[in-house]
Amino acid sequence: MDKFKGQELNQLLASLPPAEMARWKSQLEEIEMPLGQVLYEPGTTLSHVYFPTTAIVSLLYVMDNGTSAEIAVVGSEGIVGISLFMGGESTPSRAVVQSAGRGLRLKAQLMKDEFNRAGPVLHLLLRYTQALITQMAQTAVCNRHHSLDQQLCRWLLLSLDRLTGVELVMTQELIANMLGVRREGVTESAMKLQRAGLIRYSRGRITIIDREGLEKRSCECYAVVKKEYDRLLPTELAT
Repeated sequence: MDKFKGQELNQLLASLPPAEMARWKSQLEEIEMPLGQVLYEPGTTLSHVYFPTTAIVSLLYVMDNGTSAEIAVVGSEGIVGISLFMGGESTPSRAVVQSAGRGLRLKAQLMKDEFNRAGPVLHLLLRYTQALITQMAQTAVCNRHHSLDQQLCRWLLLSLDRLTGVELVMTQELIANMLGVRREGVTESAMKLQRAGLIRYSRGRITIIDREGLEKRSCECYAVVKKEYDRLLPTELAT
């Protein structure tokens, strides 16, 4: 299968001009991204950047006592490892695969070389980074000011935008780790959404039944993030 055709495609890569894509094509390595795989840890030097195609990656901030909370999600719309070209060789966050799938990766030095060409790649990556920063900022606001029910709706919608289907394989314990809350709280919120007919949860699988209902139940944070991605990135990238 051609890794640059069909549904299994990273949309950020798909928006590259033909000349840039021609240079990258032979350097991109197709990889499996299993659930729970750690792509990088805080403070480590990045060896690659990653372009998810069917996988979803969570960026987590890890506290000294080992607890963590998600600050952003990245799927087929983006790239994992922005600190590499934003001036740092490492990052204080951890990147973990939250939904298994596939992706492409590019060696760190090649990514830096492309960014330093100061052409279309630079401008595209800076626009993506601005959108990602908006997601991080809105996540912080949401976690501080909105209910767990609203946070869960926002998280489900962001994840759904990055999936090709309507089913997410994710235990309540993992969701609790992402949101930085107790598992019992996630259980209660998930059951509320299930009773409302918005989702179906069974044995680590969450199926979205009523997306429109989830959007109505969510806070404004999801809409703010989506609007910024739509504004900054090419139309075909819009999640």
